[in-house]
Formats: sequence, C-alpha cells, structure tokens
Amino acid sequence: MTVAVLVPGGRGQLGSELSRLVSARPGGMVHAPGSAELDITDAEALADAVDSFAGSARDAELRPVVINAAAYTAVDAAETDADSARRLNADGAAALAEACRDAGVPLLHVSTDYVFPGDADRPYEPDDETGPSTVYGRTKLDGERAVLDSGARAWVVRTAWVYGAHGRNFVRTMARLSAERDVVSVVDDQIGSPTWAADLAGGLLELAGLAARRRGPERRVLHCTNSGAASWCEFARAVFAELGEDPDRVRPCTSAEFPSPTPRPAYSVLSGRAWQASGLTALRPWRDALAAAFAVDGPKLRSS
Repeated sequence: MTVAVLVPGGRGQLGSELSRLVSARPGGMVHAPGSAELDITDAEALADAVDSFAGSARDAELRPVVINAAAYTAVDAAETDADSARRLNADGAAALAEACRDAGVPLLHVSTDYVFPGDADRPYEPDDETGPSTVYGRTKLDGERAVLDSGARAWVVRTAWVYGAHGRNFVRTMARLSAERDVVSVVDDQIGSPTWAADLAGGLLELAGLAARRRGPERRVLHCTNSGAASWCEFARAVFAELGEDPDRVRPCTSAEFPSPTPRPAYSVLSGRAWQASGLTALRPWRDALAAAFAVDGPKLRSS
C-alpha cells in the first residue's frame, strides 16, 4: 500500500520538494497546501482538512501521513513578533498534532537546530539538553513538546541550514551576490551542515513509509541533515565553485563584523547516528548534495 502525504506549508522550499518527490512516484498521492489554503493556526479547519485527507487516502487504499513543513522561520523578525511565531510554531503544531491524533494519522513534525544553545564541540544528539536563545528557537521547542505530548503517533525531525530551488535561502542569496559584488564577506565562525531540501524530503518520505506501515522508529526525536560540516564561508565558497566563479572572491569574517539582532548558533551540527540506528538511510555528504542540487535545479538556484 502506497503512502499518501498531506504537507501543510506545501509552498515552501521543503514542501515543494516533498510534493515533487511524491508526485513522481507511481500511485503516489500528495496534497501540499500553502498557508493561504490551510492555516494551521485554525484548529477547526485543520481538523476538517486532516480528516478529509485521511478519508480520501483510505478510500484510495493509501496510507495517510502528515508531514508538517509549516513554520515561522524569520529568525530576526520573530524577536519583535513573538506572538506570530508562537501561533505558528507552537500553537499551530499543537493543533495539527491533535488533528492527527483524532484522525489516527501519523505525523512527522519538522524542527530545527535552533532548539540547542549552539555552543557544543561535537554534533548534537537528539537527547542532548536543549537551550534555545532566540524566540524562534523557543517557539520551535514548544512546538516539539506539544507534538510529543499530544498523544498522536508523531515524530520530531530536526534539521539545519536548508536550501533549495524555492524561497529565500543562503545558496540563492550567494548566487545573487556573486553577480552584484566583486568580493563577498561571509562569517567563518559559525559551523553547521548544509542540507539540500530534496535530500531532506527524501529522508522524510522514507520515515513516512516506516511510520505508515508499522509503529515506526522507537526514537521519537531524530536528526536529519546532509552529512559533514562547514562554516558559512566554506559553504559560500562551494556555492561559488558550483556557479563557475572564483571561490577566493568569498572572504572570511567574524560574526562580530556582521552584528545581528538575533544571535546565531556558533555550532549547529546535528548527529545522524539515531537516524541511522532507526533503520533510515544516511543523507549524502553536504558537498555532494550541493553539486547534485545545481545539476538538478541550477537555473532556479541562480535566480533570486
């Protein structure tokens, strides 16, 4: 029996990739509404949407799964618009989990490295102590807890440094700056794992298959990123290389030289050991994924 996937937040970079991958599979069924079509802060409409989708999937002899890609991700704006961030990241996540519980549908909830303090010296494991320092991180952590406490068959999947062919992201920004500036300064003291949205989507769909067909992994919090680590500067230089530009046009600088209203984690690398221990396929190294992203979506990544 094939999986049917409902993706709130379906117009963003992750939701778009989930829709593309499911649509390419024989017999696959996906509904990926944007926020204008499905507002996860509207509990009544959300319950109706999940129940209706589950019914349609089962009528088609498909197993329904919900993957929540809806989130308030404007990290700086959240500091002065905490109510909006909380409504979407925490209250909306809770409402979605309750709707999935009532409809008997598994839920995969996408979260972030920002739930950690960002001061580690080794990759974060799912069970490591959290300690977000931003409104965004705190509201995402509250959303995680609401999902896990809801009684739904639910898993939290944390990821980091996501980029893709849709929406605003680091790769598309670097592509634009490469055409506008002779030299681009990029911080070299923040470390993470660049993650291609298409690879993340593939990992989530693998997990969805396990969740739909049996009880799913025993661990309810998992990490999923492309493997390896880089600084933002190293990432930017790799993007320039894929663009056919001279990577030396990217110059390293410190975070202090680019003050932000919101502190960024100095270290955001997430361990994939629990993911693999759960029987899931490790994502490829981040540099290989970036090359694949340009091979598949080069024109879109070059546009802004």
